[in-house]
Amino acid sequence: MRHIGILGHSAEGASLCFLAACHEGEARLGAHLHPEITLTIAPLADSMEHWERMNLAAVRAILAGSVRRLAAAGADFFVCPDNTAHLALEAPGPDLALPGLHIADIAAGAAARRGFACLGLLGTRWTMGGAAYANAFARHGLDHRLPPPDEREVINAIIFDELVRGIFSDVSRRRVAGMIAALKAEGCDAVALSCTEIPLLIGDADSPLPIIDSTRLLAKAAVDVALGEASLPSWRGGAIA
Repeated sequence: MRHIGILGHSAEGASLCFLAACHEGEARLGAHLHPEITLTIAPLADSMEHWERMNLAAVRAILAGSVRRLAAAGADFFVCPDNTAHLALEAPGPDLALPGLHIADIAAGAAARRGFACLGLLGTRWTMGGAAYANAFARHGLDHRLPPPDEREVINAIIFDELVRGIFSDVSRRRVAGMIAALKAEGCDAVALSCTEIPLLIGDADSPLPIIDSTRLLAKAAVDVALGEASLPSWRGGAIA
């Protein structure tokens, strides 16, 4: 089996991806079995000032260092369970030390296979306003909608003030469900939970729309590669054609 490297950027999302990959491996291989997995994470505080200034090169350098640590640990490829981080990973720069799966392509491909046409996109303000998901949706022939600007600031605050710190409240769950209901009213037939912590807050039972869970989809795709059921990725950062 191939060795999975998990490039963490926020602890809650990285932990969810790690556990989901372990559970997926056991479901497919048997009790207590899963591919070898190494997770590395630099403190999110190292990157936050760079995000506020949109200094993607500086964030990319931090993430690239983590990929080098995964390579040194013997990982064959990496996944990054942080949607916003992919904006930095797509920025120009030297090839990363390992090839990786791209979370937006995984999520968009899953949505297209399920027959959805227009997705609501929820994530940090950088993910919602950035090109990584817009381009991935376009590559897969999908339309998408965003919450209005004031609601984008609300969910961004929920993410950074609560979710990445392990706080999951009923008040925030209802607020996010209301955002999804509004996206449904705008014609969306599914919602992409494209902050890796949002699936910890809201699930299918709470959502007015079917959910595209980027975190668990990424974990499943990683296990597919580890078990040889999918090819090793070739992307080593930079723009995707």
